[in-house]
Amino acid sequence: MQPTLEAQCLALAQQARQAGKTLATAGTAAKNAWLHATAERLLGEREAILAANALDVAAAPGYGLTAASIDRLTLTAARVEAMAVGLRQVAVLPDPVGEVREGHTRPNGLSVLKVGVPLGVIFFLYESRPNITVDAAALCVKSGNAVILRGGKEAAHTNAALTGFLQAELTAHDLPVHAVQRVQSADRAAVGHLLKLNQSIDLVIPRGGESLIRRVAAEATMPVLKHYTGNCHIFVDASCPYERAEAIVLNAKCQRPGVCNAVETILIHRDWAPGHLTRLGAALRAAGVELRACPESRALIPGALIATDADYATEFLDLILAVKMVSTLSEAVAVIDRYGSKHTDAILTQDAGNARRFTQLVDSAAVVVNASTRFNDGFELGFGAEIGISTDKFHARGPCGLKELTSYKYILTGDGQIRR
Repeated sequence: MQPTLEAQCLALAQQARQAGKTLATAGTAAKNAWLHATAERLLGEREAILAANALDVAAAPGYGLTAASIDRLTLTAARVEAMAVGLRQVAVLPDPVGEVREGHTRPNGLSVLKVGVPLGVIFFLYESRPNITVDAAALCVKSGNAVILRGGKEAAHTNAALTGFLQAELTAHDLPVHAVQRVQSADRAAVGHLLKLNQSIDLVIPRGGESLIRRVAAEATMPVLKHYTGNCHIFVDASCPYERAEAIVLNAKCQRPGVCNAVETILIHRDWAPGHLTRLGAALRAAGVELRACPESRALIPGALIATDADYATEFLDLILAVKMVSTLSEAVAVIDRYGSKHTDAILTQDAGNARRFTQLVDSAAVVVNASTRFNDGFELGFGAEIGISTDKFHARGPCGLKELTSYKYILTGDGQIRR
């Protein structure tokens, strides 16, 4: 008799729990060898991976995917090579497991060490992009965690192929095969069953649309690492040179408009606007950006639409940008506090005092000075890769790499001491 979906999910979680216990004691050399060998395996199996991906791409229109979503789903030879490069980059990063983060000796001779340990089992949900399958597995295994992967149905063939290769190399390197598992059922009920298994799963990370993340946050019985939206802002201060503002705003909006660290609203200092905003608006419109502006800004941007209050609260994920004029840095911060999502917010300024004040007042996972919001990314920050960007404050914030996938414990070593 075929096990019920609930029973299948329980078995998946229990297998992951056992694998996690074994993986927690695996040496750095073994984990790194797996990463390097898997990189070579992906390159050697490139044609098989692309063939599986072609099946998913062919079926994508039937799922109602947009052109941008199909692009994220599609693998090429270059993208497979990039996955291999990512595995090698994770291999050269320091292993956070067993890392002594703090240590001291008490007056009574008791040694106290704070040591990095894996979280245990991670349930990771994501959509569309199959390269995330490899990134997530690499980060979890290197940090000593077993991972249960639940990709979108639109990438089922690709994810099945990738997971098979990841597991084959785990076996070849005497690491537990169930350290990387995939939820094979496309039934959404499987997610609900797994979210109840807090005795086996330590953390759930949803990476996808806001509706997915809200569902997981509502149903999970274990901690959730998440961000709901990436409503990012750039404040152009009065002292910012025009060329700097244009280059950064265009990059932050246009390089990849469908990602969470793309800018969605620009706040323009009233003293900067008269000499520059018309030119900036023209540059953005020439790049295909639809502008939705407040009345004062709109007077300086021919062709701009009228912005509504909802526009300032929206993560467009498209070539659409809201524009609002402000009189002071404090007003800019107030707008960010009201509409922002605590993801990434930037200031463009030549005033060091204003830069410092902005970084102190804006409560976001990343606060950027004189650079694009697009830099809030695990790879760009030197983490090798990321499993997601958290806008929470516990236990991790910002791009989550190896160290963010671990916790710590205290190891106390004595020589017969007793408490008096």
